[in-house]
Amino acid sequence: MAAVGLQTHIWANNTRSILLLAGFPVLMVGIIYGVQVILMGIGFLPGTGRGLGDDMALAASWLGGTVPLALGVAAIWFAISYFGSQAMIDMMTGARKVERKSEPDLYNLLENLAISRGLRTPTLRVIDNDSLNAYATGLHEGQYSVTVTRGLVNTLTRDELEAVLAHELTHVINKDVRTMVIASIFAGIISVIAELVFRGLLYSGRGGRRDNKNALPLILIGVGFAAVGFALAIVIRMMLSRTREYVADAGAVELTKNPDAMISALRKVEGRSSLKGPDELQQLFLDNQPNGVGLEGLFATHPSIQKRVDALVKFGGGVDPGPWTAIETASPYAASVPMTG
Repeated sequence: MAAVGLQTHIWANNTRSILLLAGFPVLMVGIIYGVQVILMGIGFLPGTGRGLGDDMALAASWLGGTVPLALGVAAIWFAISYFGSQAMIDMMTGARKVERKSEPDLYNLLENLAISRGLRTPTLRVIDNDSLNAYATGLHEGQYSVTVTRGLVNTLTRDELEAVLAHELTHVINKDVRTMVIASIFAGIISVIAELVFRGLLYSGRGGRRDNKNALPLILIGVGFAAVGFALAIVIRMMLSRTREYVADAGAVELTKNPDAMISALRKVEGRSSLKGPDELQQLFLDNQPNGVGLEGLFATHPSIQKRVDALVKFGGGVDPGPWTAIETASPYAASVPMTG
């Protein structure tokens, strides 16, 4: 893919990201309104005692106070995530920081790629897991980190591993990591709000007044607002992730000048990438199984490996070796030489 074409894709993705991220505060307002309507319906907030329209108007009038409160909570959440996200991710995935002394070849590959783009080398982390996966995290230079699994290091050849590191570094270069982390934080806030709503409904039978004649319509309308907002938040997050994988694959080819290495790496990763982690982190993975069977266009975090390979063949000029079933390699990273996939 030509450099100017790749840059055009990057600009287009960044523009879409700004528009999509701008939708999160709007969704939050809608969800908050839905929560208020639900609470009015189950009797925890007072109604007007008149028609349904009057009750809904009253709930809307409260937004002037509840929205600033929600934004304050969101700011606190963001601050906690900003300073503690990497530690929390390491704890949940088992990732550990490694230095040049312990992983010289792996570290040199990442450092050389970073130097080629005039970047400070991201922190390198390894997860001692047999799955084949990788991801990048961080919000700004000096905080960026690239993590790979031990299975990936032991399975891929040097060129394939370099391509994967270049893929993750492209996410850093294009600020994809920052965008996705921010989107994950917003989505996390919305998820918590939605969970509180449904927990409130679950326990609503234990308290509250029952004198609102509009109770059932209010609850149904409120659940509708909350459910739509929650679903759209998930869809926006998935859309951000999917569009970036194609560009990161192309960026890896631009960095390494080796489309075949990226393709063969993806083929080896295919079906072997299962890695435990929170939903907000899995969207950052090199691959996330399953690849959206049936509902790929809506809820999949990643395009299928086949679609990514097809794009690299078409635009990168690579050759698809087909699904990986066996490997014979002299990779300096392999602890042993696996003979079957």
